[in-house]
Amino acid sequence: MSYLEKLLDGVEVEWKPLGEISEIYGGLTGKSKADFEKGNAKYISYKNIFFNLNVKYDNLETVKIAESENQHEVKYGDVLFTGSSETPEEVGMSSAVTTNIDEPVYLNSFSFGVRFNEEIKLIPEFSKYLFRSKFMRSAISKTASGVTRYNVSKARFKKLTIPIPPLSVQKEIVRILDKFTELTTELTTELTAELAARKQQYEYYREHLLSFEDGDVEWKTLGEVALIGTGKHDTQDAVDNGDYIFYARGISPLKLNTYDFEETAIITAGDGVGVGKVFHWAVGKYALHQRAYRIVPNEKEINPRYVYHYIVTNFYSYIEKTSVSSSVTSMRKPMFLKFPIPIPSLSEQARIVSILDKFDILTTSISESLPKEIELRKKQYEYYRDLLLTFPKSNIVS
Repeated sequence: MSYLEKLLDGVEVEWKPLGEISEIYGGLTGKSKADFEKGNAKYISYKNIFFNLNVKYDNLETVKIAESENQHEVKYGDVLFTGSSETPEEVGMSSAVTTNIDEPVYLNSFSFGVRFNEEIKLIPEFSKYLFRSKFMRSAISKTASGVTRYNVSKARFKKLTIPIPPLSVQKEIVRILDKFTELTTELTTELTAELAARKQQYEYYREHLLSFEDGDVEWKTLGEVALIGTGKHDTQDAVDNGDYIFYARGISPLKLNTYDFEETAIITAGDGVGVGKVFHWAVGKYALHQRAYRIVPNEKEINPRYVYHYIVTNFYSYIEKTSVSSSVTSMRKPMFLKFPIPIPSLSEQARIVSILDKFDILTTSISESLPKEIELRKKQYEYYRDLLLTFPKSNIVS
């Protein structure tokens, strides 16, 4: 016997069409752009509904509403839906109103609300999970019609049947799913805090280990200890499933079927997103964009990994000081050639690299595990949500 069957304890769950147990109302009508510039009343936006299980009231936007207007006010217990989307899978995303509202709040256009009849006992905390469950999302997506943009067909939507379990069952399901949500939030918060702490620790040691006084070590320019050059490709040369990494002007590398270099190098874009801030560590065969730079340290004189850490830490502040404009939008070869870099002994470079690499690995590991752990928790939550909300259809009222 499943946990849901134990909860129901033999009680049959009625399924009823939405059109028979609720009023469906639309969002704001007759509004111009000017009405949203200096408003006197709050409204719930499309995004608020789309991204939240229950409506968030922090920082609601405003719209001008005249006393003579007949607009629908949102009430506690309503379930709000987005009316359209670019894909049928994303139409009719829901958000329940789980808070009593002490002032008039309206619903934006391109959205609609469902208000259940008084005799229908559905608590909004249950509704917020019900209408986001797998089977309800599948049913709602089938109400969509359109070609380039899809809209919910109200006629089809009204025919959707929903389960109405006893209030005691609703409350127990809410308790379980709320606990899952709480645990996921706690885990995310803990992992995020751990990542922030490790990054702060890493930055502290990096700054400490890479700070040298003028008289402590020999200083040279990057051009004296490294080869600096560019590639020959354009971004359009990239292919989806190429054999080699292609470092272009973006933050993420692309792919190419040919390679230009086989070496250990530090790569950065000459312009584009993250200029002067994003550096890649390249080992082996790779291709390079014509506006991306490769820095190839002379390994007999300097540890390439030491150069990487030093550049990541200090290069952007250097080009900010040398740039003629207020913001750094591009880099040229002379900027690299003249970049000053301290040259401690190779053994000291190796010691610094050993420490910083360990921190780098640790922060990278936490950064990668965070989204994986969140995704795992999300799948667990969705599994139990759908398990708890899959009611038998033995009694459908139509």
